[in-house]
Amino acid sequence: MKIRLLTAFFALSALSALAQQGAVDDAKEAYSKFDVARGNMAIGKPFLTSAKTAIDKAAGNKKTATSPQMYATKAAIYASLAATETDASAAATDYTTATEAIKSAKETDTKNENSSMILHASRELAQIQLDKGVKAFQAKNFDEAYKDFDAGRQIVPEDTLLVLYSAISASNAKNYTAAIDNYKKLTTTNYSKKIEVYNDLTTLYLYNKDTTGAIKIISEGTTKYPTSTDLRKREIEIGLQAGQQGDLVNKIEAAIKADPNNKALYYYEGLTYSQAAESAGNAIKKLQKGAKAGAKPDPQIDKLEQTRLDNYNKAADVYKKAVAIDPNYFEAVINLGYVTMAPAIDLYNSAQQLPVNQTKAYNDAMAKAKTQFELAKPYLLKAVELNPNSLDALTNLKSYYLGTRDDADANATQKKIEALPKN
Repeated sequence: MKIRLLTAFFALSALSALAQQGAVDDAKEAYSKFDVARGNMAIGKPFLTSAKTAIDKAAGNKKTATSPQMYATKAAIYASLAATETDASAAATDYTTATEAIKSAKETDTKNENSSMILHASRELAQIQLDKGVKAFQAKNFDEAYKDFDAGRQIVPEDTLLVLYSAISASNAKNYTAAIDNYKKLTTTNYSKKIEVYNDLTTLYLYNKDTTGAIKIISEGTTKYPTSTDLRKREIEIGLQAGQQGDLVNKIEAAIKADPNNKALYYYEGLTYSQAAESAGNAIKKLQKGAKAGAKPDPQIDKLEQTRLDNYNKAADVYKKAVAIDPNYFEAVINLGYVTMAPAIDLYNSAQQLPVNQTKAYNDAMAKAKTQFELAKPYLLKAVELNPNSLDALTNLKSYYLGTRDDADANATQKKIEALPKN
């Protein structure tokens, strides 16, 4: 008899446990139906209500109250309640409940048997934060937007959209440290536009007055994406701003030594010299603009003009090496045409500034200019041939015609510019 009673006790205990587990199963079943019908809340809402009733019953029973499956199911149900609740106070309460359930589910689900349900609940809460962040961003409340996006990112740390939005909103809020942290996080994910991320990072470091950081991050970018013209250009720009032209040239020449037939490396070296020439030109303009009327010419201008010319010549020499490898390398051809023509434009402009009584000096300067213009002509024409719809190529060619006093061809080229498709 004792044995029979003991057997009956165990049977009743098993039935009780099954009954309580049944409440979790009922909650899961009702929630599954809600999930299917969530596009139509008139149909879906009753299922969500039933799911809440069932999971609350399971949570109130000591046999299932600490079950990983109960926590995971409760997290999903309450996350959806928070997402669909129209009353702000009730939604906040549901959100907190879901957050606590997710935490408990992660702590108790040591075998990862409920990971998909936990992730589902987490993404639901993250979506709530994403929606809030978008509204704040659209209202130009960038600080609040960052907080919302960052809250979502903390729930699902690997969600690249939330990381990106956190970075963008932090940048707009001028919270450059947070923006940098999030953009750097993107470089470690599977985000598809990492080249743009590295470009943006350099800008943020410079905004944050951290030139060293900018140089370091752009170097990391060019190392990972050595064929990216955009990153290499950015590296050159930042390096020149930091006075590192020599370092840039040495770096590129070392790469050329290892890969002498790589046309892009010669192009990048040419770009370094081109940028240095442009920097010298900008410095000349500043000095000329700041000069007082009637003052003696600043000797620094002569030095800068020579520096500019030297860098244009060096650029031309290196671009020619790129073109020798690939005569149809458009980027190198168009730049070669420009750096060859730039000294001619300087000579031409200088001639126009001479007093009218200096006829010989004027004629000599114009003759030199014409000779230099003719050296550029083949590359200018080739660039247009390679890309007839390039505004830069056509503008360069027009400058050649103007410099050589060929008004007819200059006008014809202008018509081609005007006929280009409008973006």
